[in-house]
Amino acid sequence: MNNRTTVERTSDRELVATRTVDAPARLVFEAWTTAELIMRWWAPESFGITFLSCETDVRTGGTYRYVFAHPDLAEPMAFFGRYIEVEPPSRLVWTNEEGEDGAVTSVTFEEKDGQTLVIVHDLYPSKAALDDAIASGSTGAWPEQFDALDEILTTLRTR
Repeated sequence: MNNRTTVERTSDRELVATRTVDAPARLVFEAWTTAELIMRWWAPESFGITFLSCETDVRTGGTYRYVFAHPDLAEPMAFFGRYIEVEPPSRLVWTNEEGEDGAVTSVTFEEKDGQTLVIVHDLYPSKAALDDAIASGSTGAWPEQFDALDEILTTLRTR
């Protein structure tokens, strides 16, 4: 199995991350949509952030809100948006509304032989918005996040 994460800019406005994980799509989808599980893998440890809360209403038209703390920030930071498409266990699409330059994120889960190819597309509103996101380092977390996701999937597969 190829456990490497790839992250590449595919156009002026789009960033794509891919990873094959060793779990069926239904479990991968569960890890992406269950608040208790998201809190265990979404926040990369190397960023120094800690989850304070995670609210998800995973349905088309539903919303999410993730709140994090960071030792360098006086106030918590929130990431929030709404789900545009929810097709269990194969597709999620959501908005990132914490700023006007937020991307629309589409994630597909393609299962083959008990493994799932996860493809994340972030479509930014402009080239400058993606340039800024890359410069901030916020787009570099995928390899670490997918490593943490793999750990969660190991525990889900055994239950």
